[in-house]
Amino acid sequence: MVQPRPGLGYAMVAIAATLFAVNGTVSKVILGSGISSGQLTEVRCGGTLIGLALIAVATRPRSLRVRAADLPLLVALGIGLAVVQWAYFFAIHRLDIGIALLIQFIAPILVALWARFVYHEPVRRRIWAALVLSLTGLTLIVEIWQGGRLSGPGVAACGLAAISFAAYLLIAERGVRRRDPISLSAWGVLFATIFWSLLAPWWSFPGRRVDDHVSLLGNLSSAHVPLWLLMLWMVVLGGVVPFALIVSALRHISATRAGITAMLEPVVAIVVAWAWLGESLAPVQLSGAALTLVGIGLAQTAR
Repeated sequence: MVQPRPGLGYAMVAIAATLFAVNGTVSKVILGSGISSGQLTEVRCGGTLIGLALIAVATRPRSLRVRAADLPLLVALGIGLAVVQWAYFFAIHRLDIGIALLIQFIAPILVALWARFVYHEPVRRRIWAALVLSLTGLTLIVEIWQGGRLSGPGVAACGLAAISFAAYLLIAERGVRRRDPISLSAWGVLFATIFWSLLAPWWSFPGRRVDDHVSLLGNLSSAHVPLWLLMLWMVVLGGVVPFALIVSALRHISATRAGITAMLEPVVAIVVAWAWLGESLAPVQLSGAALTLVGIGLAQTAR
């Protein structure tokens, strides 16, 4: 049995959150090259499937076995994973990355509310403070009084991302009670890949564009790199590696502590997007970001 090392667990989650945050900007550069949100989701799911399957085969091959009774949950997990990724990519193509992530990260509040009213689980009263803080923060971030200054479809996609992310968390929570986390995710990504392969068949993917050299945009616009290199980063360092780090971290710290530490992602994403793409939040939006993060933190501890 592995001896818990909390410091190592926190470091793993922090590194994973940082990699996910950088991946937001990398993905936005890929989207700027003309690759659609659906195509990008398909590539990420397919590549992550290969990575997770290899890890599972190398470590616990028997964990990949599946019973017919498990299929409904695995299919639902895959659909949730497919939708949340597409919605996030769609949103960051139309909104600043920090705004998109902060809206998506209200998922823990939705999970806690679902646990309270649907599962009838005990949830601490702080969930109401979390809800008020987060909604107030999101109101400031979106600047709702500006009357649609932000992209309406982008904000709607963020809302869909939050809902589908919450659904994914709830389904995965049930799934890990019966399956190894790596194999569970591998099966989920398999069905996510199948889902997008039906909506956007692989033969329609612009494969000839993979060798194109594209601008890194923003403050790095003078630099050009092959599109395949950015996609490789997105799959390996933006998917397989950070996920494996988070799963491994759960051997050392609780899921609640990992969730709170993972809130580093929107913070780092805002900094990276500012330094790389020149995206920035107005002072009132930064105040909203702080309130939202406090609310999300409370929600993580409410259940």
